[in-house]
Amino acid sequence: MAGSEAGSEPGPSPPPASDWGRLESAILSGWRTFWQSVGKERAARTASREEAGEESSVLTRLPVDVQLYILSFLSPYDLCQLGSTNHYWNEIVRDPILWRYFLLRDLPRWSSVDWKSLPDLEILKKPVSEVTDSALFDYMAVYKMCSPCTRRALKSSRPMYGAVTSFLHSLIIQNEPRFAMFGPGLEELNTSLVLSLMSSDELSPTAGLPHRQIDGIGSGVSFQLSNQHKFNILILYSTTRKERDRAREEHTSAVNKMFNLQLEGDDQQRSRYSVIPQIQKVCEVVDGFIYVANAEAHKRHEWEDEFSHIMAMTDPAFGSLGRPMLVLSCISEAHVKRMPCFYLAHELHLSRINHPWMVQDMEADTLTGFLNGIEWILEEVESKRAR
Repeated sequence: MAGSEAGSEPGPSPPPASDWGRLESAILSGWRTFWQSVGKERAARTASREEAGEESSVLTRLPVDVQLYILSFLSPYDLCQLGSTNHYWNEIVRDPILWRYFLLRDLPRWSSVDWKSLPDLEILKKPVSEVTDSALFDYMAVYKMCSPCTRRALKSSRPMYGAVTSFLHSLIIQNEPRFAMFGPGLEELNTSLVLSLMSSDELSPTAGLPHRQIDGIGSGVSFQLSNQHKFNILILYSTTRKERDRAREEHTSAVNKMFNLQLEGDDQQRSRYSVIPQIQKVCEVVDGFIYVANAEAHKRHEWEDEFSHIMAMTDPAFGSLGRPMLVLSCISEAHVKRMPCFYLAHELHLSRINHPWMVQDMEADTLTGFLNGIEWILEEVESKRAR
């Protein structure tokens, strides 16, 4: 059975030097032996269907581990539907082993995760023996919390008074939402995200060429989404164009001029940074932040420094509390292997941030995923203004 499952869902071998690759290989290894472990770890159910007054069938007379293996081929939605048929199946479909399997299988495929739905990475590392006691962890609840389908359903079920409030609020003349865009994905990818934005048909720039805001390292562009929503993006680079080109040619890292080092980090604590005065003025006036992360799987990261830069940029001392942050988990093109967004969220320590955030997968050449992210951050800004 384990061989059949591994054959139906082949996983590409991860690059040995990748941070994500090491975790991925561990997950895939556990996945391939998952169903072998089920038969060893699961105890037979003691409650009989006759005692429950339910008719038995060929399927229910199979060993429990075989039933779980068969159920693993259903979608989570179909599984919940099956659980509503009778007491026996309601108990079986809640099995934590089954829902842990769904998490292992589906979580790396999901294209977005946010501050309300990020699961604890440690739950994926638990041995199967710790999963068999459903009292220890409700994997079904975790799956539902993390699933993009659940988040979309919750979004579509917004109360009517909320929609009315937003409509009335939209009648009040507001300035265009402004976002500060920064991060290594702006400079390290082979495809320029900014050039793709400037040539997009769906996301047309309304201000022509970029209007220079900060000499050398920043510029601002106004965009219009779906001929309705206008917003402004202040694009902030770590250094000048000339220095970035030189660093790319020499395969070195350019010195980041957006930040000043305040405290050198060591094994006990991370480095602390502050933004330069020009960037601080930008942080004081923006409504939110867009962090462009390099999500290509072969890339090695200085995660602690990236987190420190994010903390310096989003410091509430420079603006209002609760401003949202969109993290674009960006790759150059679709064929490039990426690290999953949930892994990137964990490595960036986003759970430590005390304001709304979302990580959205995207491709720089086609802008796939970008509109989903922009719609989210615009809704967050609108909601914040309404409050």
